[in-house]
Amino acid sequence: MIIEPRTRGFICTTAHPVGCAENVKNQIDYIKSKKTINGPKKVLVIGASTGFGLASRITSAFGSHAATIGVFFEKPPAEGKTASAGWYNTAGFETAAHKEGIYAKSINGDAFSNDIKRETIELIKKDLGKIDLLIYSLASPVRTHPDNGKRFRSTLKPIGASYTNKTVDFHTGNVNEVSIEPGTDEDIENTVTVMGGDDWQRWVSALQEADVLTKDFKTVAYSYIGPELTEPVYRKGTIGRAKDDLEKTAFTITDALKDIDGKAYVSVNKALVTQSSSAIPVIPLYISLLYKVMKAEGLQEGCIEQIHRLFNDRLYLDEIPTDEEGRIRIDDWEMKANIQEQVAKLWEEATTETLPKIGDLDGYTTEFYNLFGFRVPNVDYTKEADEMTGIPSITS
Repeated sequence: MIIEPRTRGFICTTAHPVGCAENVKNQIDYIKSKKTINGPKKVLVIGASTGFGLASRITSAFGSHAATIGVFFEKPPAEGKTASAGWYNTAGFETAAHKEGIYAKSINGDAFSNDIKRETIELIKKDLGKIDLLIYSLASPVRTHPDNGKRFRSTLKPIGASYTNKTVDFHTGNVNEVSIEPGTDEDIENTVTVMGGDDWQRWVSALQEADVLTKDFKTVAYSYIGPELTEPVYRKGTIGRAKDDLEKTAFTITDALKDIDGKAYVSVNKALVTQSSSAIPVIPLYISLLYKVMKAEGLQEGCIEQIHRLFNDRLYLDEIPTDEEGRIRIDDWEMKANIQEQVAKLWEEATTETLPKIGDLDGYTTEFYNLFGFRVPNVDYTKEADEMTGIPSITS
């Protein structure tokens, strides 16, 4: 079928299998163009199908020839209906990995559930024995709690007072004001339950109890801090409380892993166009301005460049550099004083009329469509594509 993008707000309801595969190939080619990383050998990635999780899987497999198991919750295809982008990303990744003799298997299901944890542990025992790295990159807005079956939904709200600032509709280019009402105590609790550290800790505990972790095992979860500009809606909002909880959990996990000299880290990454960030008010305008400045300074990175730098320049050094809170920082280029000063100045100038000149809305929009396999170079979108493209290791 001919597949075209259909958007609804900050998501695209269709995905292109060839475009997604090409996007994955480009990331693989980037990693293969770099020197081999002295990195992990047996890796589990939770949230492995898009964004930083996918980049982590690609970097592990093609940077240090690691065997990887990916866990995610993606929509498979049906006749006349495309799968979700993460499904096609994984199909492209596994096909490329298997061609080069690299082990790669995937599990599609609710990573919050006990059943998926058990299934994953069984696969590790059967095929890998033990793992030396767990990447936790889950970005679901909803969690069904495994203990009581209660459904929790996260929110993106400020705390204490309403917040009003500029944002941009990246489909139209219109810059306008958005006002967000403050979250309640229940909103905060729900967001922490979904996006905090509880499930990360449950994964590590289950893996440790099953004795499938190597000595010197590492686990990394991803976080974001951002500038003062976005603080009210992000770091000091409901989602920020969840990130605080995630970061505290790293110390709890590390303490629990003492017997095997294991360590848990939170990596603070830069602002990028992802399915998650597209949903956060104010962030699309900030990223549009940030991209303009970072590209001009020669410092722009995408997911794959960020994760390669994390593995190569941080995670597998003899001494892992962290900030005073124990976090790995690969948002360091974004947070350079001169970068933030320029972005803050452009923010004041940003209007519907000025944004095409002072920002990089075209770059933002292109990256948004790339997430779903559209507008990817070297793909002929006038050709029929097979919407039923499958993931090699998933038979149903």
